[in-house]
Amino acid sequence: MLSDLKRIIDQISRDKGIDRQLLVEALEEAVLSAAKKRYGQRRDIEVTFNDEFGEIELFQFRKVVEEVEDEQTEVSFVEAKKLDPDVELGDELGSKMENVSDLGRIAAQSAKQVIIQKMKDAEKDVIFEMYKDRKGEIVNGIVQRFERGNMIINLGRTDALLPKKEQMPRRSYRQGDRIRAYLMDVRQDVRDQQLVLSRTCREFLIKLFEMEVPEIAEGIVSILSACREPGSRAKIAVSSSETDVDPVGACVGMKGSRVQNVVQELQGEKIDIVPWSPDPAKYVSNALAPAQVSMVVVDEDKKTLLVVVPDDQLSLAIGRQGQNVRLASALLGWRIDVKSEQRYARMMEEGFRSLLLISGVTEKLAEKLYDGGVTSAHEFSEAEVSELAGLTGFSDEEVAAMQNEAEKVAQPAETETETDAENAAEESAVVDEQELPVEEDGALSSDPAEGSDDEGQEPLPSQSE
Repeated sequence: MLSDLKRIIDQISRDKGIDRQLLVEALEEAVLSAAKKRYGQRRDIEVTFNDEFGEIELFQFRKVVEEVEDEQTEVSFVEAKKLDPDVELGDELGSKMENVSDLGRIAAQSAKQVIIQKMKDAEKDVIFEMYKDRKGEIVNGIVQRFERGNMIINLGRTDALLPKKEQMPRRSYRQGDRIRAYLMDVRQDVRDQQLVLSRTCREFLIKLFEMEVPEIAEGIVSILSACREPGSRAKIAVSSSETDVDPVGACVGMKGSRVQNVVQELQGEKIDIVPWSPDPAKYVSNALAPAQVSMVVVDEDKKTLLVVVPDDQLSLAIGRQGQNVRLASALLGWRIDVKSEQRYARMMEEGFRSLLLISGVTEKLAEKLYDGGVTSAHEFSEAEVSELAGLTGFSDEEVAAMQNEAEKVAQPAETETETDAENAAEESAVVDEQELPVEEDGALSSDPAEGSDDEGQEPLPSQSE
């Protein structure tokens, strides 16, 4: 019949999934530590687990000497002869020590601590091996308890940590509630929970769609990008490898059944499904839907997009507190600047652009100046200092310095205008000096060819002469 110790080892090995040999080694190390505390650290003690009898055996090894000077490491020749008649001086004699139960309470408690620690380390290795290949999957669990805002989720074999920052806002759970989350990290050498979960990362959203949409699992439909503001709104960009499969329709499902399942899991988070496009202009138009886009200016070097929308579509394109354009920017990975048609037309005016050339004048300030009646750098340079100080919020000294700069900015434009006027006047003078033919009654003709019939008639000088 198996002893209690052997039965306990076998049961723990089965229940915890820990290698039996590891438990035996942990037990031997624990008893060795206890024995050295009981009998002395310098003793050469060996501990073995007798699997046949299911018990721990202790052996101490001492050197055989004539006269004992250190009883922990030496044994007298006379006493050694009692244990082994064939022993000789200088031999290492091994002898079995008394029962392990005689080690004492403190030594037994120390052994218990060693065994517990060894079991924890072994169990951590088992959990790591079990879940390291499941990183990036969705796991199911039950809310076990709460620790400083963090949730401890029971996954069956072990507990996992759902940090407060990875929890959905405005959603409360109670002990015993079932929950699904994304396995974000599997750690090995940690004191607390090895598994870290998340319900706010974009990968959780992607995995939910992969579970709901068979076309994604089969590789026909791909989610090329995703972004979200947890609990509020999300966007995903989808593409299809087959022309006859609509990627958006596949994700929405019949009567919206597929996307609604994802929305329900995310506690009502709104999801925009966007068709992906290699053309940034078309892609951003899809991403800003349902707002209509009039024009897109693409700067590939700076990865920026200037999107022009109708005046009545501006608030829709930007979204509440800029959420729509912010999510679209995260989805594309480009910086997006949304402007109304009226504002864009104003930006294209030469006077407005000249205001932006003045140091300290931002686009927002330029619009404020424009609305205040200062529509160009020239007008800025000639405006009252007090008026500009009220519009800009700068001091009189700062405004005066800005006016000097505005005057320099305006000068090239004025010089160019004067040059254009002079060129126009010169062209007019050249036309005036040309001799225009006249009709017989003396009227001017708009067609020079009509005066060629009267060869003998002298042409009259023009009226300007």
